Amino acid sequence: MTLTSRSFSQGSSKHENPVWITGADALMDSLKIHGVKVIFGYPGGAILPIYDAVHKAEQDGWLKHYMVRHEQGGSHAADGYARSTGEVGVCFGTSGPGATNLVTGIATAQMDSVPLVVVTGQVPRPAIGTDAFQETDIFGITLPIVKHSWVIRDPSDIAKVVSEAFFIASSGRPGPVLIDIPKDVGQEFFNYQRVLPGEIIPKGFKRNGEINDCDINKAIKLIEDSKRPLLYVGGGAISSGAHDEIKTLAKNYQIPVTTTLMGKGAFDEKDNLSVGMLGMHGTAYANFAVTECDLLIAIGARFDDRVTGKLDTFAPNAKVIHIDIDPAEVNKNRRVDVAIVADVSKAVLKINEQSLKNKFTCQTKNWLEKIDFWKHKHPLYDPPKEGEIYPQEVLLKVRELLPEAYITTDVGQHQMWAAQYLRNSPRKWISSAGLGTMGFGLPAAIGVKAALPNSDVICIAGDASVLMNIQELGTLSQYGLKVKLIIINNRWQGMVRQWQESFYDERYSSSDMSCGEPDFVKLAESFGVKGYLISDRKELQNDLKNAFDHDGPALINILVRRGENCYPMVPPGKSNAQMVGYVNCED
Repeated sequence: MTLTSRSFSQGSSKHENPVWITGADALMDSLKIHGVKVIFGYPGGAILPIYDAVHKAEQDGWLKHYMVRHEQGGSHAADGYARSTGEVGVCFGTSGPGATNLVTGIATAQMDSVPLVVVTGQVPRPAIGTDAFQETDIFGITLPIVKHSWVIRDPSDIAKVVSEAFFIASSGRPGPVLIDIPKDVGQEFFNYQRVLPGEIIPKGFKRNGEINDCDINKAIKLIEDSKRPLLYVGGGAISSGAHDEIKTLAKNYQIPVTTTLMGKGAFDEKDNLSVGMLGMHGTAYANFAVTECDLLIAIGARFDDRVTGKLDTFAPNAKVIHIDIDPAEVNKNRRVDVAIVADVSKAVLKINEQSLKNKFTCQTKNWLEKIDFWKHKHPLYDPPKEGEIYPQEVLLKVRELLPEAYITTDVGQHQMWAAQYLRNSPRKWISSAGLGTMGFGLPAAIGVKAALPNSDVICIAGDASVLMNIQELGTLSQYGLKVKLIIINNRWQGMVRQWQESFYDERYSSSDMSCGEPDFVKLAESFGVKGYLISDRKELQNDLKNAFDHDGPALINILVRRGENCYPMVPPGKSNAQMVGYVNCED
């Protein structure tokens, strides 16, 4: 018999009588009991038995499958789903090119610690190793970019593997896992027994030990002795949901807070303690603060090169407390004085609880006054209100019109401007940080909108990066996903052009996108998506509002000043204090 939603009750365990079903049906039931309601994917020969089971699941009403137009779009959509919800994202692809098309999305999720379960079809078991049609060793290809992976040779392993996959993807430092299923495994009937979430702990898995009170007390002592402390908050704070604990820590000790690109939203950027993003394109005042602090409290951050600049000049006079769930990150790039290896939410909570017992006099008044001085002397650039539209003012309008929207971005200058000028709540900033994946934003927005259909979702893209997954306009159209895609269009590969101008004597090799650029409005409309073109500042406010009010997906192509550069900028090999292009307001 074929398993349907009536074959088991939701709470049934593996001790129920087994049911005679196919491997594909077993996979879908295993996904169902792990809470999966949405899958992104693209069918093909080797995964067709699984797609037949997908059809049954959609008929039974418990699953929504979004057919993307390219497997990479599916992996990025699952990524956006996971980042916006904190749940595990799921995507499907077939064997061979279908599986290899997923690789960029898997690597993106691995670099940014995003939990994904990626299921690929594979050629039948007897054909493995024969160079069969569309055979690729996706297990071997993805080994360096997944937390774990499996090739299922026996359908009776499916329930166990799915349970392990969700456990591994979401536990500790999150990340992607891959399950490769040969076609005949999906077709084979067997006696299926459910494995419920958490019933099987993978071999070799070690839970984090108890947080050491001695380390907590050492951290508190450094904080209370410090006169110029700085909280440096990364993506781990988002993953662990630590924003309330970080707010309490910052307020109790009056510590300024800077975030990484991945950490945006972990602390309210409208708060007077916020100094915004630090690093290569961070605010001047954040970079000055990290250079002059005497204590750096790193929370869920990994001392990435785009943050630190020249490593030996990063927080050169500071003691360092590093709180991270991954022991491999501690002392990897920067030697620390106190290391707390734990879930950052629990660790910061323990610091807060312990510090309440201490009698403490805040010593940061002078430090905060100095930072306020930097904020007034070196603010973010205020673009002129004349001539061509400046890209910065587009982001300011977005912030004004939809301040609580979920934001996805592609990669490039527009990404950095968005990071500088938009202010985001937790999980409302979704951007490829570690891998810097062009083409990420549009499919990621699909994932966010699929997860949160009643929320405003905006993708900020560049005219070059959007073309890398522009086909996903078809997915927006098919499913009526009301994503608003804003193209900051300077007719360049903007960040490449900026580097060529700054470091390659203005030799603009292969970075001009003006020749061959499509008419984005007509292209959008050919997909059934409403298109807008904005080239005059007078139209910006009203046309943006009209696009945001449109009851359907929309593409807004905004022509901006071609030669605008993204500043401040820390040149390669320089310290964070050696920025170029930052505003210097005279008193």
